[in-house]
Amino acid sequence: MSPARADPTDVMMLTVFLRHDQSQNLEQIQGKLDDAGWWQHFPPAGCEVVSWVVAMGVGQIVTLRLPAASLATVNVELERRAWGVFHTDFYPTYDFVPVRERLTRDSDERRSE
Repeated sequence: MSPARADPTDVMMLTVFLRHDQSQNLEQIQGKLDDAGWWQHFPPAGCEVVSWVVAMGVGQIVTLRLPAASLATVNVELERRAWGVFHTDFYPTYDFVPVRERLTRDSDERRSE
């Protein structure tokens, strides 16, 4: 199946914790990211940034939506561009908001019976 016609059910979300290496100052970190082409190449093509936040004391938390077949590509790009700057943790994730809304409606219905 071509990427343009990928099955929408074959999409996943991935949350990546980019924990700052506190042995380096900001200037060193930015220099290494520039040298690695971080800002130009991450995330790889075909990945959508759902959110990208800074958690003070932790680092950056990036949530991507991507075709499941692209998971290895994301991993390789992190190995190429983030190692030596960040310690990384990965968590498959999903959008809980629609589930929470459904559970709230179901609970409201049960409570009104």
